[in-house]
Amino acid sequence: MTKHIPNLFTLLNLFLGCLALVWVLQPGLTYANDETGMALVVLPEKTMAAAWLVFGAAVVDFLDGFLARLLKQDSAMGKELDSLSDVVSFGVVPGMVVWQFLRLAWADSEHGLDLSMGWLLPALLLPLAGAWRLARFNTDPIQRKGFSGLPIPAAGCVVVSLPLVYGTTDWPFVIQLMGSPWFWYGLVLLVSALMVSTLPMLGLKLEKWAWKPLLPFVVLMAISVGTALFFGWLAIPVGFFAYVLLSLAFKTPA
Repeated sequence: MTKHIPNLFTLLNLFLGCLALVWVLQPGLTYANDETGMALVVLPEKTMAAAWLVFGAAVVDFLDGFLARLLKQDSAMGKELDSLSDVVSFGVVPGMVVWQFLRLAWADSEHGLDLSMGWLLPALLLPLAGAWRLARFNTDPIQRKGFSGLPIPAAGCVVVSLPLVYGTTDWPFVIQLMGSPWFWYGLVLLVSALMVSTLPMLGLKLEKWAWKPLLPFVVLMAISVGTALFFGWLAIPVGFFAYVLLSLAFKTPA
């Protein structure tokens, strides 16, 4: 029975990802009226709630690996099951979040409701890049201290955090920026490129508690916590960019 415990956590990751996908894929557009009576196209509320499910999947994704090592139950099946679950939770779900935002952005433009689906297809680059990243990770025996390319859970979490930013911010600049389809195209290209790249990224495993290896994590924590205190959910995308920059500054071969 013990050998199945990590796999049960992995399946919970997949379950949360599937439920998040159901919440994101709501039919149609949602409309509301502003104080002048003008109809506005707004993001369905469950798209924001789905972010919490993906965050939960990320926690479970960490726990399944932790338990596998703790119980000494690493297995080839567990590795493959973990990757399949990650593609859904951190690839397909974020891709559909971007899909919804692109629909929202184009619907507010002239003739936007008659938009060709082709303008939404770039959102699917996220699950494609994520699958590529996982396949490479599974066949690369040398990724130990760090990662080669952006890990898919980090990519997925930063994307799904954006509905929470959009739904809670009162900054007109942020709302306007996230209402532009070109912002989403740029984000998809950046995140996808980072996943398929071979750039060395900081890993979460520390072999020794020395100041030098701890420094980037201390800096990252300080930036993230400081941003969260003053700007709320913006801490996640800010922390993401800080993570990428710190990875480049403190290069650790994967």
